[in-house]
Amino acid sequence: MGEVLDEGPFFHGTKAELQPGEHLTAGFNSNYRPEVVMNHIYFTALRDGAGLAAEVAAMDGATPHVYEVVPTGPFENDPNVTDKKFPGNPTRSFRSAAPLRVVREVTDWTRLTPEALQMWRDRLASIRADERGEIIN
Repeated sequence: MGEVLDEGPFFHGTKAELQPGEHLTAGFNSNYRPEVVMNHIYFTALRDGAGLAAEVAAMDGATPHVYEVVPTGPFENDPNVTDKKFPGNPTRSFRSAAPLRVVREVTDWTRLTPEALQMWRDRLASIRADERGEIIN
């Protein structure tokens, strides 16, 4: 695996209901650009960062979930935020082509206010309308 990028623990936010031992895998539509099928599974060492991803994934009214996860293979810094939007990796965001194993669901993450959730809906709608809102896949 080479250099240790972060020791975790790691978290993944989603609308999927999962049990400990299940695996999250790549190959699903992006939460940010639904027309893009993702080649990687994304995760973060920031619980509330995973909470934000869960809220975005659940904008269709599903229940957002945050899971503690363990990468089952090599992973890298998420190029969609690392150095592209933020120098270094302050969001502690990563991606892997290998599955993530669910350890447990966590519930002590910060939920978005209705106003913040609407701001994210508006932001994502503008990204989807703007073809420059590319995802490095």
